[in-house]
Amino acid sequence: MASENPLPKSPSRNLPDFKLSVKLKYVKLGYHYLISHGMYLFLIPLLGLIFAHMSTFSLHDLRDLWLHLRYNLVSVLLCSTLLVFLSTLYFLTSPRPVYLVNFSCYKPEEARKCPRETFMDRTRALGSFTPENIEFQRKILERSGLGESTYLPEAVIRVPPNPSMAEARKEAEMVMFGAIDELFAKAKVNPKDIGVLVVNCSLFNPTPSLSAMIVNHYKLRGNIVSYNLGGMGCSAGLISIDLAKDLLQVHPNSYALVVSMENITLNWYFGNNRSMLVSNCLFRMGGAAILLSNRRSDRQRSKYQLVHTVRTHKGADDKCFSCVTQEEDSDGQVGVSLSKELMAVAGDALKTNITTLGPLVLPLSEQLLFFSTLVARKVLKMKMKPYIPDFKLAFEHFCIHAGGRAVLDELENNLQLSEWQMEPSRMTLYRFGNTSSSSLWYELAYTEAKGRMRKGDRTWQIAFGSGFKCNSAVWKALRAVNPAKEKNPWMEEIESFPVEVPKVVELRK
Repeated sequence: MASENPLPKSPSRNLPDFKLSVKLKYVKLGYHYLISHGMYLFLIPLLGLIFAHMSTFSLHDLRDLWLHLRYNLVSVLLCSTLLVFLSTLYFLTSPRPVYLVNFSCYKPEEARKCPRETFMDRTRALGSFTPENIEFQRKILERSGLGESTYLPEAVIRVPPNPSMAEARKEAEMVMFGAIDELFAKAKVNPKDIGVLVVNCSLFNPTPSLSAMIVNHYKLRGNIVSYNLGGMGCSAGLISIDLAKDLLQVHPNSYALVVSMENITLNWYFGNNRSMLVSNCLFRMGGAAILLSNRRSDRQRSKYQLVHTVRTHKGADDKCFSCVTQEEDSDGQVGVSLSKELMAVAGDALKTNITTLGPLVLPLSEQLLFFSTLVARKVLKMKMKPYIPDFKLAFEHFCIHAGGRAVLDELENNLQLSEWQMEPSRMTLYRFGNTSSSSLWYELAYTEAKGRMRKGDRTWQIAFGSGFKCNSAVWKALRAVNPAKEKNPWMEEIESFPVEVPKVVELRK
């Protein structure tokens, strides 16, 4: 789970400027992905040229062609075989379109709100933290980017706290069922129609599983294809989308339900290891439910079409693998430890993912400029700076995982994004906190509530988390989203956003 660094900033702990260096092997990986997954893209222009040429035929030309084919059996057979072959090749290599029919984000009840002062009162009342670490958590809250209206489960904020399995199940049911109920009402879909179910929750994996809890609660059909993903961090939401996309390629005429969440109740840290205390200050209650479809008849009522997913996994590197770990401290208290190398690891994973994604999304003009400078430097040995493509030309909207303010600051600087483009991520962090894998959907809901989504707009969702992983998803809007007809957690207060977030207060060791 990607989060803020609790220690003072230093050059080695900032995100590296990954735009200054581009590794050719990741560019090649992107084009390999494009070719291996998009053979049908080469068939579309060919078929288009054939039909365009035929459209220029006059009635006289068509009559001559008919007379020629009528008495030439070989030509008829060759033309027919070619048409059948091209059509078959196109339909076999073309993936089924995956549509996002609708989605919903859970908004907890008012009683679950936890202002900063309430958080600090409960922290002091526990009696398990040293005075220095109480002050440390207060400073983390001041610089975190979180506002006064984030949510925590009852078991955590009550006095004394009651982090039990029963309370954790209660939180999971509240979040999952709340999001799914709203989704089913918005999408007007029968639970029995769901053919694929994917649930991700990194740190809470009970038996029976969370996916089984959903199947039982909604009495889903017995042959449902269900998966429960655990231990995959904040990037698991896009992994779930990618898995659902692949399953929809082999299960025709199906709906896929994806549920992304994290559980706070059993993952509150009561020790004094500072690298583990940061999670208490950043992670908050939340979850999202997403309905996907491969039915072409659903295109008209769907909001988005999934264009690309790109997954990057750096787990083969020991430093990347161990930078975010759940473990016991010296007193036996379990927590999530964040390594000092987290920012550098995140930057390397992000650079790999972005470079792989480039050939799939960048305009041809940007790719030509990039390759011309690359050839000049590598082949002609000319001394010149590499051309860095402008990814802002490929997307209208950005949804960057709201892991923490420091991460968002570094990404804004590295990708040279504007305040407007960063607004959904910053306001989600401020209003709801770090809700782990579901934060991307609160950000997309913010964009919709602001009335910014237009037909044809492209949205880039990017998340990173333990393992270490960085994943991207690209969506294309199939229609303009009218905020007046939407129900999402922002609608009642969207006019009060954006708000000015206080400047970061630096920490001392």
